[in-house]
Amino acid sequence: MSREKSPKKGRKKDAIEQFIGSHQMLIKPGLSQLRYMILADGLNVPEGYETCPYRCYVWSILLRVQPINTNFYLELVSKGPPSSYSKVRNDTFRTLAKDETFNRKVHENSLVRVLSAFAWTQEKNNGINEEVLSPYVQGMNILAAPFLFVCKSEPEAFAMFYSLLTKHLPLYITPTLDGVYTGANLVDIILKIVDPKLQSWLNSKLLKPEMYAFPSVLTLSTCTPPLSEILILWDFLFAYGCHMNILLVVAQLVLIRSQLLESKSPMSLLRNFPPIKAKEIIKLSISFVTKIPSNIYDLLVRHTYDPRVKLELQSLG
Repeated sequence: MSREKSPKKGRKKDAIEQFIGSHQMLIKPGLSQLRYMILADGLNVPEGYETCPYRCYVWSILLRVQPINTNFYLELVSKGPPSSYSKVRNDTFRTLAKDETFNRKVHENSLVRVLSAFAWTQEKNNGINEEVLSPYVQGMNILAAPFLFVCKSEPEAFAMFYSLLTKHLPLYITPTLDGVYTGANLVDIILKIVDPKLQSWLNSKLLKPEMYAFPSVLTLSTCTPPLSEILILWDFLFAYGCHMNILLVVAQLVLIRSQLLESKSPMSLLRNFPPIKAKEIIKLSISFVTKIPSNIYDLLVRHTYDPRVKLELQSLG
């Protein structure tokens, strides 16, 4: 199921590619160095490439993905359509539909197979599901898309997708999407800290974060184009934690604050954020960190996987 040609022979490897190919004696210092290099230098896209050819390896390291078991993936696919198949097919055809580069590279059938395979891992009484996670919720299709675009095979994309959802975002795919609602609540709380005027104005217009921030929280901002910039955001998120997406969403709001405050129809702006400018958004989001009280930051870090955060936020009033 390989879908991408091998890198061009003779291509010079940049610093990050050389680093991930070297032997690292200690895991934690190696990861810290890789994270810093991603933030400082970013992943390079060589001439003639649509995306960074080694990004899949960087993501697998950052997500701590276990070695790929191709047979396991093929066994899941061979089971056929899962119970959520109709929901899957209802979403896959419109996944990043306007992105020509994505649609030229990733076929809808690949997306269907990866989502169906994941659904099978979450079916009841199958011996795999350890938590109450949904086989499929709307938005998973968008989360799977970048992996299929970046990875060199479906099994590889599935392994990363599975790791992201089950290890890093389990509360985002519960039947009630608790983690996503908590994340939207955190958008409001953190916006109040970094830009109280904008937060107060949005509330005065009855514009709650569940209305405008939900898609960006659920999809790790992938609902806003272009994909090329989303990949850079994901480099950052996988390096420093998916919880940082909440700060990325807040940054997107702050960047359009003047348009919002002057708009007669602010919801139309909130429904369609301007195209992502990854480096600008990342830089702004990092500047928020020192402004956030330690107790709130702790809740931010834990909200993707710890169900207690929901109640702890409620206790804050």
